[in-house]
Amino acid sequence: MAKGILVITGPTATGKTALGVALARALGGEVISADAMQLYRGMVIGTAAPTPEEMQSIPHHMVGVVDPWEAYSVGRYVQEASRCADDILSRGKLPLLVGGTGLYIDALLRGTDFAAGDPSVRARLEAEYDARGGESMLALLNSLDPERAEKLHPNDRKRIVRALEICQVTGETMTRFDERSRSAPPRYASCTLALSFEEREELYRRIDRRVERMFAGGLPEEVRALLNAGVTEKDTSMQAIGYKETLRALRGECSLPEAAEEVKLASRRYAKRQLSWLRGREGIHWLLWKKEPNLQEACLISTRILENSGIL
Repeated sequence: MAKGILVITGPTATGKTALGVALARALGGEVISADAMQLYRGMVIGTAAPTPEEMQSIPHHMVGVVDPWEAYSVGRYVQEASRCADDILSRGKLPLLVGGTGLYIDALLRGTDFAAGDPSVRARLEAEYDARGGESMLALLNSLDPERAEKLHPNDRKRIVRALEICQVTGETMTRFDERSRSAPPRYASCTLALSFEEREELYRRIDRRVERMFAGGLPEEVRALLNAGVTEKDTSMQAIGYKETLRALRGECSLPEAAEEVKLASRRYAKRQLSWLRGREGIHWLLWKKEPNLQEACLISTRILENSGIL
């Protein structure tokens, strides 16, 4: 009987999907995606979502579950992914949380609660922000929640409106709400494996090869299909790395080879941010590849780590 969640994370292009499937097969588990963009339907190539062949009949949850024109939040992810985790645990199986979106991983493991909202209040505050301007609205927030206001820029419309919405809907400041959330014990026991490469240049080479395969494998056609289905450049899904650059090429603002180079650069920068996030975490078990991932060896090492963690 599993007693918690195994997290497999790391920068993009480090073999998380393959190791997740191998360990799920070896340990009797099911995979929950922790990738903010693999959630969207019709976005397979550009997000490197696992194909049926890569899944190898291992159940995968939270992949392709949202229409690409939908707004999606970390709060909704916690609600839906925790239902998946609870169901897997209730059947005595091991949930494997696989992906590189750190915010989603942290929020799910902690069981982060999110303050209630009200769309009508939010719409009114957005209109008020547009009419009065950011300086005025930030001053209003400062009178209610000075600690939160100090962290925000007047141009940060979304966060200023959200902080004011929480104050007006709940009667509690966002600062106080966040303090209570952080002090709560984690919802799930967990063990985290982080994948990367001993040499940073090897990681970058793998990222470059992945991007080249995406473009050769039909990423431009995938973006065209999304546009034809009604997705717009303003939708969150189209802000994903790979999609916004390809969209620029389809509009004639650059060539496809130029777009591919932009995606490589953006992916490298994202990998750096992912590594920085991981280095700030305690209790992480690193698996560093030399060249190609050695799944057999990684499974043996991972199993020993899990047995010592008490998760199994």
